[in-house]
Amino acid sequence: MESTKRRPTRRPRTVNAFTSTLGIAVLLATLFTAWTPNSLFGSNLQEQLRLMLTPHPEPNAVTTSQPQLRIGIVAGHTGNDSGAVCLDGNGQVDLKEVDLNLEIATLVQRSLAAKGYQVDLLNEFDTRLNGYRAVALVSIHNDSCEYINNEATGFKVAASLETRDVNRAQRLTACLTDRYRQITGMTYHAGSITSDMTEYHAFSEIDPNTITAIIETGFLNLDREILTKQTERVAEGVTQGILCFITNESVLPTALPTFTP
Repeated sequence: MESTKRRPTRRPRTVNAFTSTLGIAVLLATLFTAWTPNSLFGSNLQEQLRLMLTPHPEPNAVTTSQPQLRIGIVAGHTGNDSGAVCLDGNGQVDLKEVDLNLEIATLVQRSLAAKGYQVDLLNEFDTRLNGYRAVALVSIHNDSCEYINNEATGFKVAASLETRDVNRAQRLTACLTDRYRQITGMTYHAGSITSDMTEYHAFSEIDPNTITAIIETGFLNLDREILTKQTERVAEGVTQGILCFITNESVLPTALPTFTP
């Protein structure tokens, strides 16, 4: 028995040809409209096609940014003691190291944070230092208020003598030394590096892969003028030293300093 099921109706070939021709015409019209007269007769035809075929993100699309680099800044003596104490002519407290350290450290923290880094402002014996992990940690201090001699002026930088990565530790100290000297105009006072600096307590508390250094930005006696009246300049010297290190700027490495017992 012949089946009563209808077979699909076959379109005439003329209809298919018309549809294909119409599609090509629409495509050509679209391309022609996208080109200006200059680009139609110019040499940038390939570039026009590339731009048209390259997908563009939606205006409100969320983009994934690179993770922030973490930096630690220790404000020396903060939360623990006064550090060096300067007295005036009447024996009254005139300046405390801890206050100046905190002011400089806060300026450095704000400056680096404004550049997009994640910066932790830490106390001297901050519990967060235990196992602390960061691309760099710098502790900020200042030297004695007492007059020692005319040579007791300038800054000094030291890293841990037991660092696992000597090359990177040398880069950090070299960056801090070079940039701080350039910006402040102060001299490097290598002769007064002590074991209190090279064996600074935080060096053994933080994660061993964190590169760290301690800087004494000046002597509170002969360098008091620049330290207290040009504090932003002092902080900028520290900031630029840290940036030099984490952005791999050009600087000659310096040997880890020895200390005076």
